[in-house]
Amino acid sequence: MPAGKAALLYAASLLVFLGIDFVWLSTMGDRFYRRHLGDLMAASPNLVVALLFYLVYVVGVLVLVVVPALDAGSVAKAVIGGALLGLVAYGTYDITNLSTIQGWPAIVAIVDLVWGTTLTAVVSAVGYLVGRWLA
Repeated sequence: MPAGKAALLYAASLLVFLGIDFVWLSTMGDRFYRRHLGDLMAASPNLVVALLFYLVYVVGVLVLVVVPALDAGSVAKAVIGGALLGLVAYGTYDITNLSTIQGWPAIVAIVDLVWGTTLTAVVSAVGYLVGRWLA
């Protein structure tokens, strides 16, 4: 894929990821996370650190999932690969927290695992569709 089209694919995937996650965090931040995490949550997120996560994570989604799915011509491969990547990535965070942070709520880990799996699968599918459109 030419660099210009790759940049468009990255930008589209990043915007989709940011948009969906923004809605989730805006609605669930106080309603769910603050209720379960209390004082562990910062008063406001560190947006620079959050942006770094998004920038790097979307590269991983594209390189590890979307491009191989495009090469295979399979949206199913994008969805399954995205779900697996999301489960592993969010699982790394939440399972580590469960094992190292006293009082880390299991319900937060479970919800995050489901969320990360779903979000990454959806972004991977959209990335695949955008990549097909750009081809």
